[in-house]
Amino acid sequence: MTTLLMRVVPMPLRTAQRSKYVFERNLMVYRRSWMVIFSGIFEPLFYLFSIGIGLGGYIGEVKGPGGVIVSYTAFVAPALLASSAMNGAVFESTMNIFFKMKYQKTYDAMLSTPIGVPDIAVGEISWSLVRGALYAASFMVVMAGLGYVESWWGILAVPAAVLIGFAFGAVGMACSTFMRSWQDFDYVTVVTLPLFLFSATFYPLEVYPPAIQAITRFSPLYHSAELIRALTFGVFDWTILGHIAVLVAMGAAGTAVVGRRLDGLLLK
Repeated sequence: MTTLLMRVVPMPLRTAQRSKYVFERNLMVYRRSWMVIFSGIFEPLFYLFSIGIGLGGYIGEVKGPGGVIVSYTAFVAPALLASSAMNGAVFESTMNIFFKMKYQKTYDAMLSTPIGVPDIAVGEISWSLVRGALYAASFMVVMAGLGYVESWWGILAVPAAVLIGFAFGAVGMACSTFMRSWQDFDYVTVVTLPLFLFSATFYPLEVYPPAIQAITRFSPLYHSAELIRALTFGVFDWTILGHIAVLVAMGAAGTAVVGRRLDGLLLK
């Protein structure tokens, strides 16, 4: 009966059905340690209150999307929301995945059931992007409460954060398949910290030297921050499609690498 069902049900549908069990496992694990997840919203809040509000009192106003003049705090807040989604997805899809794969042997146990490698990849990436979205949604509530959401289009910032979580979660999980020891995770900070500081997070792109501007445009967090800013300020132009395309391509590439790498690591 099971064999017949597998022949009738298309592969993508079967993957969606089975990957939900991987997602549900994560949900059950964190049900008793929910503070671990929500602690992730504190870091961007600290930056918002210390740099955005504190330093913003001295800076005043800056140029926002489309040349609109906005307060410095309102300029920084969307970028912090994007970085919150990035951090939530990256740390969930790297350290936790590595521990499950190398030490806990969680995936070996899963593969003894009808769950396959594609189901594990989809389930874990889904959980990573949901965790990133939780960080972003919580931060969005704070932003709205403080009056830093300038447009009703800002509601779409949460779905945009899901896209950011997908992009960084897929790439993070792909990178975790290349990790050999815990020391390799120093490279995660080596990458994410410069992204956080030099992706037009705290200053408009125009203040950087031309060479740095060219480099910054390759940063996925730059595209994430600009996408969130466009939505929260309600300023749209053709560049928003470019930001979305970069994140979609990043997530698709990461997912493809995860599928190939997990096949080699878990089925060898």
